[in-house]
Amino acid sequence: MKVFTIVFSTFIAFSSNFAKNVNLSQGNIFDGEPCLAVNPSDSRQLVVAWMGYIDSTKPYIKTRVSFDAGKTWSAINIVDHVNPFYGSADPSLAFDKVGNVFLSYVDFNKYLYSGAVYSRKSNDGGITWQSPVEVINVYSDQGKYPIDRPWISIDRSGGDYSGYIYITTMNTTVFGALPPPYHPYFTRSIDGGRSYNDWRYLDATNWEAGYFIKQPMPTPCVSADGSFHAVYPSYVYRQNPEAQYIIASSHDGGNSFSYYTVFASSRSAADSLAKKGYLLRADPSNANHLAFFYIDTVYGDLDIFMRESFDQGATWSDGVRINDDPPGNNRMQDLLWADFDTDGDLAVAWRDRRNGTDSTYATSYEIWGAIRFKDSTDFCPNFRVSDTLIAYDSILAKSGNDFMCIKFVNDTLNAVWGDTRDGKLNIRFERKATDDIISSVTPFVKGASSGPENFGLFRNYPNPFNPETSIRYQISDAGDVELIVYDITGRRVRTLVQSFQRAGIHRVSWDGRDDQGRAAASGIYLYRLRAACQVQTRRMVLVQ
Repeated sequence: MKVFTIVFSTFIAFSSNFAKNVNLSQGNIFDGEPCLAVNPSDSRQLVVAWMGYIDSTKPYIKTRVSFDAGKTWSAINIVDHVNPFYGSADPSLAFDKVGNVFLSYVDFNKYLYSGAVYSRKSNDGGITWQSPVEVINVYSDQGKYPIDRPWISIDRSGGDYSGYIYITTMNTTVFGALPPPYHPYFTRSIDGGRSYNDWRYLDATNWEAGYFIKQPMPTPCVSADGSFHAVYPSYVYRQNPEAQYIIASSHDGGNSFSYYTVFASSRSAADSLAKKGYLLRADPSNANHLAFFYIDTVYGDLDIFMRESFDQGATWSDGVRINDDPPGNNRMQDLLWADFDTDGDLAVAWRDRRNGTDSTYATSYEIWGAIRFKDSTDFCPNFRVSDTLIAYDSILAKSGNDFMCIKFVNDTLNAVWGDTRDGKLNIRFERKATDDIISSVTPFVKGASSGPENFGLFRNYPNPFNPETSIRYQISDAGDVELIVYDITGRRVRTLVQSFQRAGIHRVSWDGRDDQGRAAASGIYLYRLRAACQVQTRRMVLVQ
């Protein structure tokens, strides 16, 4: 199979430690629509893809790779066009269970009425990309041009359909007006991306997207048991007098679908420039748990909201506002993204204007985030992801500034977004450990009598130790407590405590073995205590 790439042998180091708000794209024209993927087999391996220009004629898909969790990055790879007259957009990335990474994107020419969605595979972590495989083209649904905004998701469950690759798309309007009705589209590969089956409409009778929403984008995910889910918008009065979000779910690898309403609403946002994307995510620790994120005007201005389902989409909770600036403060939030950690912790990020100068889209902004730990009902206080207040630039009004992306892995947040602090749109990267995040915001403890002075780890003794050490800790309120040992790379080694405990001082021992009972190697280890939204970490030394 033909392989193309700009081959590199040098990785660029930004600093000896993790750099902050790193400029990954370093472009002079336009870089947007970033997507980030993390290898499930090795959390140090990151791949970022985005749409960018080399000259001012047409955009390409560009990628960079890190094998050390973002400390150093490869040179920029330029993904060749299928046709030299084409331009590329809408990159999406996903890893399979064994560490192959797949890239989906659009390559087309709006003047020639030609092009398609393509998929490429990399078996070396994103360093080289194999030849493109057509997924769906502009003529697949005659006159509808179903090649806009492809999202890729892969079943990594280990079940009957593990390895299936799912790609969803919608109609594109770049070729002009389209005749209704409009549809979300679904296709899949059952042979590891070598070919894609015949496409189908994702909506169905009595669950149509309808005649009014011209681009009913589906947002997909795959649950821990291999079930495929996607949410798309709909407005058909005979189905519901209000516009609604519909979830389509398949438990048999995309052969059949069931449908439910997520919620319906008549509210809308007045500012047409706002990036009002929505997102569906599955909890890797609970196959029944789904979370849907969206932007709504419940309090008069755009805020970030979430609804949850604990029965695979059949029923949904009420909306919960995530950004914690004052409700109704006439400040717009948009450009949301979210991700679950493997143990069920949840991170959400968005473009935030609480420190901007006015209520419009065209004001200064920052990237903010929030974290909710597993089994908690509350998010911790919001925190900054970007490190400066960024002036608005009119380039943000153009297409290609529609998404950011985050991955939450091993209690570490990895984020990429489009950023105009240099007077041009570039892709920035930030990596934040949960410990650093929590220590940067006001301590959050349930109960009026609680306080950080009654929470924390005492030093373990002996230290260094062999064969056992004792760890004491104090918690101020009864609740869920987690005490975990990590190695110096951040890999979980031993779970010492993960239970509901009373307030007070507690003691636990570690015998130098991992969760599988194997002796851990000599070296430095971290032990981290977490209760509610408080976190503390200390170091210890094991000498075998």
